[in-house]
Amino acid sequence: MNLNSSAKILIVDDQEANLLVLEKLLKKEGYENLRTLNDSRQTLAVFQEWQPDLLLLDLMMPHMDGFAVMEALKPLIPEGDYFPILVLTADITSNARQRALSSGAMDFIAKPFDATEIILRIRNLLQTRALHKQLQEQNIVLEEKVRQRTAELHRRLQNIEALHAIDMAIGGGLDLKLTLSLALDQIISQLDVDAASVLLLNPHTQMLEYAAGRGFRGREIERSRLRVGEGHAGRAALQRRTVIVHNLHSAIHEFVRADLLRGENFMSYYGVPLIAKGQIKGVLEVFLRNDRTADNEWLNFLETLAAQIAIAVDNASLFESLQRAIMDLTIAYDTTIEGWSLAMDLRDKETEGHTQRVTQWTIKLARAAGLPEKGLAHVRRGALLHDIGKIGVPDHILFKAGKLTDDEWTIMRKHPTFAYEMLSRITYLKPALDIPYCHHEKWDGTGYPRGLKGEQIPLAARLFAVVDVWDALRSDRPYRPSWSTEKTLEHIKSLSGTHFDPKAVELFLAMISENEEV
Repeated sequence: MNLNSSAKILIVDDQEANLLVLEKLLKKEGYENLRTLNDSRQTLAVFQEWQPDLLLLDLMMPHMDGFAVMEALKPLIPEGDYFPILVLTADITSNARQRALSSGAMDFIAKPFDATEIILRIRNLLQTRALHKQLQEQNIVLEEKVRQRTAELHRRLQNIEALHAIDMAIGGGLDLKLTLSLALDQIISQLDVDAASVLLLNPHTQMLEYAAGRGFRGREIERSRLRVGEGHAGRAALQRRTVIVHNLHSAIHEFVRADLLRGENFMSYYGVPLIAKGQIKGVLEVFLRNDRTADNEWLNFLETLAAQIAIAVDNASLFESLQRAIMDLTIAYDTTIEGWSLAMDLRDKETEGHTQRVTQWTIKLARAAGLPEKGLAHVRRGALLHDIGKIGVPDHILFKAGKLTDDEWTIMRKHPTFAYEMLSRITYLKPALDIPYCHHEKWDGTGYPRGLKGEQIPLAARLFAVVDVWDALRSDRPYRPSWSTEKTLEHIKSLSGTHFDPKAVELFLAMISENEEV
């Protein structure tokens, strides 16, 4: 039996005799699904209603010839579809053949036709159509598989991007609250859940406490506080495994925080322990308002996100401890420096309080000069330690009441170098060396210890030099009383461009004029 015997064949010919011959011939070959038309004007309606698999079409017909029929059928044949039209005509001219084939005919047979030939042509056309349909169906199946695979790859890519975003937050030094917020946003969007929260373990009280949440209608969940082992979250922490609760709504009385979820209408719950370096850091909670069953891929990604959050929590804890240690160390350093400064003031009664005053004024002047705030700490330390090198000067020279000899001055002028030798070995104090080492350098190059000139002198030292002279002249000394404000200012002005940087003097005078209490 012909494999195409079930195919629907439409025959259009204005001659009844031709229709009868074709119908008899096709039925003999097993084709039973036939329709014949002797009025070509009915072709479009029958085609739309019946959807044939093959059209046998005469060309020379009244009212509407075969060429017009093929032209009218073109809009009804879907793009990419293979619809065979076999033209049967007594017009065997080359022009008729070419026109028929260009109009949409797949094959051409001249009348009178050979029965065997036409059956073979019909069989071939129907087989080609069947193969084309099979190929289309396979393409649809393949396209669906490609679509599914593409969606799966896209989902996995989104998962990777979500993990990368959390990794960037962890590695970028973002604070824990921002990292948790970002992670919860990714969980809700990538896992398609309604709400999520993070409970962190307080190491002092051993309580799970609310730290962050997304997707809740109210704020009651923020009052979450559980003991380890208490409730679903506590059980997840205690047993170190994911706790899953379906139909949460009907079992809400078993949820120890039922009063916090009133009005949320959650149906499913997932609690995943946050474990880093073998220690429980908290619990990630996920809530759904439907009772969706999660597959292994979904659960694996949820637990992967929980692992990332645990790392973030652990890193934040370590970072906080490190910051606290750094702060303690900084305070210890600064306290030590202040102790050294106080020791210098106590050793030299003539300059008692001098160091604290010049430090305060130098910081004000440095800020006015536009030094960045992070550099002011070094300015402060340098000012506090500006005379630390005098430790290396013998007492009989340092406290000599009379005038120093040339040799004694040579030793006294070494105190900036002594300061450099002492402080340069301390990495923490290297950025503060400018003032202790260079505050006796002069703008015109006549200072010491290196004879630096102009902007070769560090800015902090240029600013400090003005303040140092100001405070020295404004303070009483055993060998002279303090100078008046006016006299001191005139003296500083007179040294602008020689001893002092003119811009430093200008800034200092402007600052003095803004401060009535000097």
